[in-house]
Amino acid sequence: MKRYIKSILPAGALLLALGMTSCTKDLDVDPISPKISTDYSAEGLFNKCYANFAMAGLGDGGSGDGDCDVAGYNDAGMTNLVRLLWNVNELTTDEAMCTWGDAGIPELNFDTYDAEAAMVKALFARLTLGISCCNQYLTVASDHNATMTAEVRYLRALQYYILMDLFGNVPFATAIEKPSQLSRTDMFNWIVSELNEIEPQLSEAKAKKSADSGYGRVDKAAAWMLLQRLYLNAEVYTGTAQWDKAAQYAQKVISSSYKLNEGGTSKWSAYQMLFMADNGETNAAYEGIFPIYQDGKVATSYGNTTFLVGSTFTGDMVVNPVDDPTGTNGTTQNWAGNRARINLYKKFFPDGKERNIASYDMVKQARDDRALFWGIDRVLDISTYSTFKEGYSVAKFTGYKTDGSANADATFTDGDWFFFRVAEAYLTYAEAVTRIAGGNQLTAEALQAVNKVRARANASQKESMTLDELCDEWSREFYFEGRRRIDLVRFGKFGGNNNYNWQWKGGVKDGRNFDAYKNVFAIPAAELNSNTSLKQNDGYAY
Repeated sequence: MKRYIKSILPAGALLLALGMTSCTKDLDVDPISPKISTDYSAEGLFNKCYANFAMAGLGDGGSGDGDCDVAGYNDAGMTNLVRLLWNVNELTTDEAMCTWGDAGIPELNFDTYDAEAAMVKALFARLTLGISCCNQYLTVASDHNATMTAEVRYLRALQYYILMDLFGNVPFATAIEKPSQLSRTDMFNWIVSELNEIEPQLSEAKAKKSADSGYGRVDKAAAWMLLQRLYLNAEVYTGTAQWDKAAQYAQKVISSSYKLNEGGTSKWSAYQMLFMADNGETNAAYEGIFPIYQDGKVATSYGNTTFLVGSTFTGDMVVNPVDDPTGTNGTTQNWAGNRARINLYKKFFPDGKERNIASYDMVKQARDDRALFWGIDRVLDISTYSTFKEGYSVAKFTGYKTDGSANADATFTDGDWFFFRVAEAYLTYAEAVTRIAGGNQLTAEALQAVNKVRARANASQKESMTLDELCDEWSREFYFEGRRRIDLVRFGKFGGNNNYNWQWKGGVKDGRNFDAYKNVFAIPAAELNSNTSLKQNDGYAY
């Protein structure tokens, strides 16, 4: 039923005709040849703006990653936006570690990234490409349809937000021209202003399933979600906290028709349903705001949920023993890549004891549906980063449907990636109102919001909680969803002399502090070479 993305591929061909080179290092996308046609389709350009979030290329070959937009990488799938964003926000933290030695992975595992870091460079290119697509649409088709124009402006603002969060002071342009560098504070203020300006033109906030018109497109709730995240992190971005506005926009999301998925099935918990192959077709879809399509036949990629399913499994894991006792995760993809650091496991099991049991038994021992770890034939301690079975496996994302059947396609899962979930609004509200109150203990209304999320996971209700414990709750709810670094930075637990260490932090097994300048990444050296007006972030050599 995922009809919308089917028209993306013709759009990609049109963009090539418009001179969209593979990297667009400086957001300058004028046609590279005067012989190239500048005819365009507004709908085609519009679809390409969305496609940059979903696929890595134009779709030539066996997947949507074929004819990759970002050049210079042997594995086109690794340049998928969601996959890159996941890598930089998870592998650098207390949650995940990858066994692979691919270019850029070890630097993220050990927080030793610099201006040459391959994954970071690819993400910068992917984001600037997406911004260029949006600028192209807004240059030639902004009068085509008011709602479509507002959506494209939103997609541009979202990608500028990601750039700002990752890189601080970033190149900025709203037209087809060489950008200038904008300070983080000015970028923050521009994004907020842009979202406030376009909100009236966006469609009404309405929860949808994949069969409903508008599924996969942004609406007013997407604007509120981005605003509440911006305001929650405003002190990091600008030096001035804005907790009241974070709470205000979180409450708007909570009061909308989007809602927590609280009804599981006889086979799967409500929490598991969020990460399954039919999450766009069940009530789980009502929790997802701005779902990124993954369709095993039409919108395929080795990023998105296929990446999270494949990279976290090996063939010895059987998460659906009743319906599929010889299967693993509902697909044939078992890549043995990403697994949990012991620090993540301890957020559910503070005693740190080995539990060599299957994921469906692990949640019972944890008394928390979110503790989806596979401990059979695994050890908790990671002594060698390249040994997958050192560290417990994560069985959070699967290619199964809620009726127990396997994904229709053996390679690519149908599960959508929810860029935002309603649960984020509840935890944002809890954190914001507590920080407004000025204490370290969560207020009564904050606890109520946290306990609403915990109740969905059948976890015990908390009678009290500190802000540090709330930081752990953020991890319990959202681990392996590509946001952990953001929370650690906000809580002062990432870079700097904070002594919040995890295994292999800073390249040392027991963990060590690293400098606070690494709270942002280095602007890739290639970008500085192509645009001499850009200045490198403090602490990084150039």
